[in-house]
Amino acid sequence: MTDKAPPKIRIGGLYKAFGTKRVLDNLDLDVGDGESLVVIGGSGSGKSVLLKCILGLLRADAGSITVDGEEVMGSPPEKREAINRKFGMLLQGSALFDSLPVWENVAFGLLAGKLMDRKSAREVAISKLAQVGLGPDVAMLSPSELSGGMQKRVGLARAIAADPEIILFDEPTTGLDPIMADVINNLIIETTREVGATALSITHDMASARKIAHRIAMLYQGKIIWAGPVSEITRSGDERVDQFIHGRADGPIQMAVRA
Repeated sequence: MTDKAPPKIRIGGLYKAFGTKRVLDNLDLDVGDGESLVVIGGSGSGKSVLLKCILGLLRADAGSITVDGEEVMGSPPEKREAINRKFGMLLQGSALFDSLPVWENVAFGLLAGKLMDRKSAREVAISKLAQVGLGPDVAMLSPSELSGGMQKRVGLARAIAADPEIILFDEPTTGLDPIMADVINNLIIETTREVGATALSITHDMASARKIAHRIAMLYQGKIIWAGPVSEITRSGDERVDQFIHGRADGPIQMAVRA
């Protein structure tokens, strides 16, 4: 990404509330073309709401979201659908369909969108499974027969099945042991590079954030309070960022705990 390159995603003045609770409060954020940006923040800070607003799964109350310069806020369904085809997503917990074999999970978007026939979709699925280190023997298994790490790989294969321009990662290492989490981090780096995709991830796992990000942004009380290169986060100059990345209970961020 160069300084003059337009952002792949630009978010300006984004506001989303649920009743009286402001979740996103005049949030501004750019994601550069080809960049891997990781948004960090505590549980309940609005990270997942941000992704859902970008995809149109939630309607923001105010603000602007552009993808490749096209405004998506308030766009008609046909335009939103066309823009969403640029996205792939690795959901938290993988969210696989137990009623479908692995290959159909991977090819779900291709089949549901009638982008290709079943034979071609199966070939693509097996190819994408290979890309994340899984053999063709896995294709006919049920998701329930897979370990957590294998399910996460299948979810990643599904995310890249249509060679998306942008991949969203929702807490990609949640529920994994440290070694498997690092395996998934490496796969995220490799697959996004191979597909040539822009990546936007949300996580509270700092080891993952440091490994997969070009830049990190911290979301707190509905706003991005700091954003910069990974190498600069320990010198952010913000006590809240410092507390979060070092996992300290004491500091300006106070968690509500009931006795």
